[in-house]
Amino acid sequence: MVDIKSYVQILSQIPLFRGLNEGQLKKLANRLTQRKYSEGEAIITQGQGGEGLFIVVKGTAEAVRVQPDGEKFALNQFGINDFFGELALLDEGLRTASVIARSDVQCLILTRWDFKGILKIEPEMAVIMLEELAKRFRRALETL
Repeated sequence: MVDIKSYVQILSQIPLFRGLNEGQLKKLANRLTQRKYSEGEAIITQGQGGEGLFIVVKGTAEAVRVQPDGEKFALNQFGINDFFGELALLDEGLRTASVIARSDVQCLILTRWDFKGILKIEPEMAVIMLEELAKRFRRALETL
């Protein structure tokens, strides 16, 4: 059974959603789905289409990118309350990296279609979330 209160609590801890009010968080929480992955399983795969945002609620995962020359390198580690795949909320582009489960992982997923549907009735959410996405992008660029 889905516990919306616990989903709201999880969402409120995610930087992307911190500026949202409780009603907005509940709307998002009602759209989340849960999925489990086994250690070593690909959660998302570089070069494939993306369906949405993933929030880790159990376990650890690692983002890995394969360069055109075949060289692989780790981009990021994810643990509880970390999120990835946020670009897929905004467009239908291909995944820029793979994310591999490094232990058994449980994720909450918000699909692009559900997200866009909520934004149609809560457009002010977009401004709050885009500001956080811009901060995240700037931090990523600083590491290059």
